[in-house]
Amino acid sequence: MPDVQNMMKDERLMAIQKVGVKGLHYPIVLLDKVNSVQHTTALVNLYADLPYEFKGTHMSRFIEVFDNYRDDLSMPQFLRMLDGIRTALAAETSYADIHFPYFLEKKAPVSGRSAMMSYECAYRGKVGSGGKEFDVVVSVPVQTVCPCSKAISACGAHNQRGIVTLTVALGPFFWIEDLVSLVEDSASCGVYTLLKREDEKFVTERAYNNPRFVEDLVREVYLRVSALGQFPKFSVEAENFESIHNHSAYAYVEYPEG
Repeated sequence: MPDVQNMMKDERLMAIQKVGVKGLHYPIVLLDKVNSVQHTTALVNLYADLPYEFKGTHMSRFIEVFDNYRDDLSMPQFLRMLDGIRTALAAETSYADIHFPYFLEKKAPVSGRSAMMSYECAYRGKVGSGGKEFDVVVSVPVQTVCPCSKAISACGAHNQRGIVTLTVALGPFFWIEDLVSLVEDSASCGVYTLLKREDEKFVTERAYNNPRFVEDLVREVYLRVSALGQFPKFSVEAENFESIHNHSAYAYVEYPEG
């Protein structure tokens, strides 16, 4: 059959920075700290650059390469997959970002009853002649209690659920589970899928005794990540879905600055 992409030369002399497939839903297998591996489903975006002389790319090759790695898409394998796309497409640079729920079994703090918690995560990477880039993104739901509300109220304080998004550039090997714990320990309290009454009492009182502004939250996570000394770059983003305002409270910090 004719290969139109290779047979026809484009006369417009215009290179394309990214061309590929977007919005692909695909089953993948990841490393799991407790269970060795975890099966989940990813939303996958795969791209490569296209030199000016080529009419088009070979879309099927993106899928073929990705399928070869879906049974082991650990962090090192993700970069090998990008190298494979770059080679298969004869490209200068390849790109990928995949978004997936990562599941952890989480026990309630008093009753010990367990249920699965999901955390939205992503791998983002780029491989080219100039080197490799790889970020891991972990979004963690947390609870915060407002210090101001606690200080000025005769009784109680307003609290809210928030999302902390931690993005780290790949350094030494690490577990997603450890980043989740780090973020939860920085908040007023973590959140849970399953709580019995004794657990609800515990998390309510724990949060009340650990009030956090959204600014406190990003600073606490920043200092804990920095103390690990593992990541050449990272950022911390927090959004609190305010319970008494019709807007969210937001804060962001990154290392290195700027």
